[in-house]
Amino acid sequence: MGDAHRIGIVGLGFISRAYLDTLAPHPDVEIVAVADLDSSRAQETAQRLPGARQSSVEELFETPDIRTVLNLTTPAAHADIALGAIAHGKHVYTEKPLADTFAGGQAVVDAATKAGTLVGCAPNTVLGTGTQTARAALDKGLVGRPLAAQAVMVTPGHERWHPHPDFYYAQGGGPLLDMGPYYISALVQLLGPVRAVTGAAARLRGARVIGSGPRQGERIAVEVDTHVSGVLEHDNGALSTLTTSFDGVATTAAPIEVHGETGTLAVPDPNHFDGRVRHFPLGGTDWHELEPSAGYAGGSRGIGLLDFLHGGRPRAGGELALHVLETMTALLRSATEGRRVTLRTTATRPAPVPLTPAEAWQAPWL
Repeated sequence: MGDAHRIGIVGLGFISRAYLDTLAPHPDVEIVAVADLDSSRAQETAQRLPGARQSSVEELFETPDIRTVLNLTTPAAHADIALGAIAHGKHVYTEKPLADTFAGGQAVVDAATKAGTLVGCAPNTVLGTGTQTARAALDKGLVGRPLAAQAVMVTPGHERWHPHPDFYYAQGGGPLLDMGPYYISALVQLLGPVRAVTGAAARLRGARVIGSGPRQGERIAVEVDTHVSGVLEHDNGALSTLTTSFDGVATTAAPIEVHGETGTLAVPDPNHFDGRVRHFPLGGTDWHELEPSAGYAGGSRGIGLLDFLHGGRPRAGGELALHVLETMTALLRSATEGRRVTLRTTATRPAPVPLTPAEAWQAPWL
């Protein structure tokens, strides 16, 4: 592996498969150790990764040649694992959200700043050609000055397909903290940071039924709001309306639309790397599709970590993740308190991603 960047992975659940598909074969990454509460799962994963070993979390932290910890635990453990990695001088890249509370996320960022380590955080889907092409179009003035946006995520809930969906309905879960990072990160990419929010939320069902796997038919308690709506006030004056819900069957709404003085841009699902970006000009008669002009083509989970290791200011970095986390927790606080909430954090729009073919980012670049 030569000078490959050595990483350790904590948490080997459902999402880890997608990360491993990207990172395991990459020539500039070496997976040294893997850890999970389920030791048999860690052992099985290690056996599939040449050179990797099963490890406890503490042993992984103490391994000298591990430079970065990939934190794929459930949201409630994100902050603790990140803080443990940072305390041992490691960089950390965390699955979204950064933490299950704003205080936890702030602690992670503060600890990393003090230690001189880097923090990265999903989602990295917004670095794909979908969101990045839309951003490039906006930056070139295709719709004139952006005035407003709307973002909609409606699903019946993840218990239909996930065999162990409990954490989606516990502290740190719900549609906003689970799916909101994709939509809010995309809105910040497109329109810039948020200065204040107003929210409303509801929880109308006390239990959900697992729809697949060994626990099919089991009822689990709902401890979080399952429909959250809100208005985001961006620094540039634009208003975004956001809806995230585990209480709808389907929707015809576009995932994201941006309305400007001279046109509207339809942006694809920010939970995917690519997708159709469509433009409807003022005075036009129909939508037309834009060719991909920016972003990592053929992107997949893990591209954010590769970008993070590439050097420079992380595009999927801690500053943005903390701002997105505060936006979400402020929406929930606004819903509880019935008032507009001003944010304390801000974020610089990450550097745009030039159009990068798959063979370029999959090749050595460190």
